[in-house]
Amino acid sequence: MSGIYLHIPFCKQACHYCDFHFSTNPQTMEKMVEAMCRELALQKDYLGTQKLIKTIYFGGGTPSLLPTKMLERLLEAVNANYAVNPEEVTLETNPDDLTVKKLQDFKSLGIDRLSIGIQSFNEGILQFSNRAHTASESIKSIELAQKAGFEKLSIDLMYGFPSADHQIWKGDLQKAVEIDAGHISSYCLTIEPKTAFGVWAKKGKIQPNSDDFNAEQFEMLQEKMEQNGYIQYEISNFGKPDSFAIHNSNYWKGVPYQGIGPSAHSFDGKNRQHNIANNIKYITGVETGSLAIISDPLTGNDIINEYILTSLRTIWGVDLTLIQERHQINLLELHSQLIATLKKEGLLENPDNKLVLTKKGKLLADLIAEKLFI
Repeated sequence: MSGIYLHIPFCKQACHYCDFHFSTNPQTMEKMVEAMCRELALQKDYLGTQKLIKTIYFGGGTPSLLPTKMLERLLEAVNANYAVNPEEVTLETNPDDLTVKKLQDFKSLGIDRLSIGIQSFNEGILQFSNRAHTASESIKSIELAQKAGFEKLSIDLMYGFPSADHQIWKGDLQKAVEIDAGHISSYCLTIEPKTAFGVWAKKGKIQPNSDDFNAEQFEMLQEKMEQNGYIQYEISNFGKPDSFAIHNSNYWKGVPYQGIGPSAHSFDGKNRQHNIANNIKYITGVETGSLAIISDPLTGNDIINEYILTSLRTIWGVDLTLIQERHQINLLELHSQLIATLKKEGLLENPDNKLVLTKKGKLLADLIAEKLFI
């Protein structure tokens, strides 16, 4: 099985922390959708024999800014070029975009999962981040989606905002479990150089938190989610037992996927590629049939290391049997001393010939993965 990711590169305004590819100019929206439909046709053989599409994901940017007819056009293009039997169709949305009419339209298109970009329930944090919605709109959007019959809901929360204490984060966590959307994706604020926050930090206008401060908030997140029946099935993702994100889980399990749109990434099981992160150049390239694609071929060791990096982030862990069968490498033997040390330090477990991070180990996931690389 495979997935389709559709990158919609438009936003109402720029959040002060965001360095994703997007534009606040909607004038090229219609041309962009047409170009993406054309790319779906041009790239339809990329996934080869694995092109049965089980998941579709609209990301961005802010996909909910697209008129219903444009969303419908994209879904028609997916169905026209691929064998589609979806288990999940996700749309990322912001709270201020959701109305009763829009929610009805989404359901009529077959969209069955919403990922709502709440980020915080605190008004001050939302204003500080230049979010387009208010705290009251955050709560109302979830209520509207639930009333509209969306059983698959996810909310995004961010932690690590510059603060003297943890009170705002505690309030966000409490509100999240009270609302009980069923799935929470939570990411630590990273201050990137080319963002507004990056500029402010360089000028000394804001002071980033210490790593220890952010780690404390991560541990608070883990504890609160566990207390309320959420499973940390991936480092940044928590879900009730029947609410895990299928599309994103497949990323971490190494399932092939096709990325469509400017800056979108693709993986065919052996190699990666990504589209140019420039709207006009992307549209021009597709219109002329000359896709601006940057290839990223993976060697045998690259494939293994990427699998270690992504799978170690999950509750399913690194399958040592799979590595042995596919690549003839006994990772347990190769890293016997390292693995023994990590187990002794309470960072790693080794059930059923798998390597799985402990709760403590999840704080050091990338560092541990790098040590395990071939």
